[in-house]
Amino acid sequence: MSRIGKMPIAIPAGIEVKVEGPTVSVSKGKETLLQTIHPNMSVQVENNEIKVIRPDDSKMNKSLHGLTRSLINNMIIGLSQGFSKNLEINGVGFRAQKQGKTIVLNLGYSHTLEVVEPEGITIDVPAPNRLTVKGADKQMVGETAAKIRSLRVPDPYHGKGIKYDFEVLKLKEGKTGAKA
Repeated sequence: MSRIGKMPIAIPAGIEVKVEGPTVSVSKGKETLLQTIHPNMSVQVENNEIKVIRPDDSKMNKSLHGLTRSLINNMIIGLSQGFSKNLEINGVGFRAQKQGKTIVLNLGYSHTLEVVEPEGITIDVPAPNRLTVKGADKQMVGETAAKIRSLRVPDPYHGKGIKYDFEVLKLKEGKTGAKA
């Protein structure tokens, strides 16, 4: 069996899980996350635990087993703790400001760039050169952070741009550095 797929998922207090056909919904208060699972997988909710069961040991079902369990687990973690990604802005004059639900970015272009917070995602600006993307949906948090990063990808020669806080840039030498 899949090492990940066979592990049961504990349901924390305050979180409600419903399985209706191929759709699993996890809710806490007014916030709800939905996930459609593959028809081969079956999900059972018993005694504050969720178990994902596969029909046989075919290669595809083994793959779907761990995937389905991880997707459901991420929904529960997202509603109980939340997910976040931190971004750093490097460059002279590069900065971010929050105006309502819009983030205004000065990234060295002739114009400012505006990013509107998607539904269910909050973007905080704790400092002019730092951004924090938070939300319950792991996929949306990662996608929003990647879209913001793609506005000015870090330059490998000067190090300017938007990067994740864990990302380490290895700067390249310029043309004149190779001769010396």
